[in-house]
Amino acid sequence: MGVFNTGQFPMKYIYGPLHSRRLGSSLGINLTPFKTCSFDCVYCQLGRTTVKTIERKEYVNTVEILEELKLWLQNNSQDAKSVEYVTLSGAGEPTLNINAGSLIAQIKKITAIPVAVITNSGSLSDPVLRREILSADVIVSTLNTADQAVFEALNRPCEGIKIENVIQGLADLRKEYKGRILLEVMIVKDINDSLEGIRKLSEAVEMINPNAVHLNSPVRVPDDSRVQSADEKRLKKIQNILGDRCEIV
Repeated sequence: MGVFNTGQFPMKYIYGPLHSRRLGSSLGINLTPFKTCSFDCVYCQLGRTTVKTIERKEYVNTVEILEELKLWLQNNSQDAKSVEYVTLSGAGEPTLNINAGSLIAQIKKITAIPVAVITNSGSLSDPVLRREILSADVIVSTLNTADQAVFEALNRPCEGIKIENVIQGLADLRKEYKGRILLEVMIVKDINDSLEGIRKLSEAVEMINPNAVHLNSPVRVPDDSRVQSADEKRLKKIQNILGDRCEIV
């Protein structure tokens, strides 16, 4: 676990505030060690996943996280006024932390700032996990394809994760969750940008019924030479297929 510079004090878990295209000003909380994730996405700006796992456990100390958050809020009262979300995200998959749900509840006791969860959606087929994150104010979920072969090429998930189960988990979450679901779609040229594949993805989006779909393409391309951004013309075509709730961000 690295140390994040958030102003006056070095932090192990808290970072930012950063400006997010999805959420505005966001104060992040890292719930796993660096690059502990159930995916190894080819477009990840942080590089290759070093611990690829679907195991849920207490990867980092929840008490320490809460103490850091209290300290940050106490010593950055002016900056805190402009923070729009406390975001569970970081350098790994936050829902792998088995205390994610209880942490949301504890954060809400500390601050009135809304809580967002950013997830790769890989574990949302688990009803226990879904119940745990229902108290979040916003859930930002990733879904880049509805095709298993493309899913494996683009997101390189842990063995056993099936895209049909991911989609069903998102659809079940929509039925159970009263807050906002933002669905993020990352388009990589020549991997998941075929219009036939996008039409299949559109059917999944209709089933999930998110509040909005955020369409984007890698801005800072990683070292993998296969990863190229889609051009604006292609993104516009994809946006039209995904419908009125889709916006390019």
